[in-house]
Amino acid sequence: MTNTNKPEREISSTKESTFDGITFEVEEEEHTHEGQKVKRRGIYLWPNLITTAALLSGFYSIIASMNQDYTHAVYAIFIAALLDGLDGRVARAIGAQSPFGEQFDSLSDLLAFGVAPAILMYSWSLHDLGRIGLAACFVYTACAAFRLARFNVQIGVVDKRYFIGVASPLAAVMIISLVLVARDFPEFFNLQELGGQILNAVIIIAVGLLMISNIKYYSFKTVERKRVPFFVLPIIVFVFAAMTYNIPVGIFVISIIYALSGFVTTFLARNNPKT
Repeated sequence: MTNTNKPEREISSTKESTFDGITFEVEEEEHTHEGQKVKRRGIYLWPNLITTAALLSGFYSIIASMNQDYTHAVYAIFIAALLDGLDGRVARAIGAQSPFGEQFDSLSDLLAFGVAPAILMYSWSLHDLGRIGLAACFVYTACAAFRLARFNVQIGVVDKRYFIGVASPLAAVMIISLVLVARDFPEFFNLQELGGQILNAVIIIAVGLLMISNIKYYSFKTVERKRVPFFVLPIIVFVFAAMTYNIPVGIFVISIIYALSGFVTTFLARNNPKT
């Protein structure tokens, strides 16, 4: 009498045999609305295409920094930040969220907001500090990697209203806005002086540490689906009007205010555990 039950190894090898070893393919396990696990092949095109564009922007920023084209390097990181905010919204809007997209987005973020700003800062200001400048930039990159890894393992666990630590795109905006302001006002940011170079090294390390801190930063994710008082709109209009006077200074000031706001948010959350 033959045994019709195949051994477990044979079953697993049968499943694996669907891959011929040549074709580029992705297989993911997803949950249906009924709670069943199904395996799907392929990827969602549009959100991953946007993420790829953000990855390209980060890569181009690195090349531009190496060629001392700092203006284009800054703009490339800024474009990557805009695309990073877009891909997730597109995925949610068309129901195209996937584990592959989440991991791909994190890898893109590491290059665009962890590596590119560090290379920009090193090429622009910190290369004269030698190993100290190199170490400062590496600390920032390592903190960005730690922050993204922690974010991935805490999805679905932390309060969506807050970021734990500064988000990597916002950290990158702090760095590039500093570069823009310093280039517009060289009389206040003399890169030939040792003091200015050390200050930039301290800043990039501090921004890196803010990314891996437990300080709470408001994420603004709940604002999309919630009504706000009418007076909020005129305030935003006045802020935008003030920024038009000098956009780099406006972005730099707002980024500093946001960085400091986390300390206030964390203090209020500790005194009021219900928030």
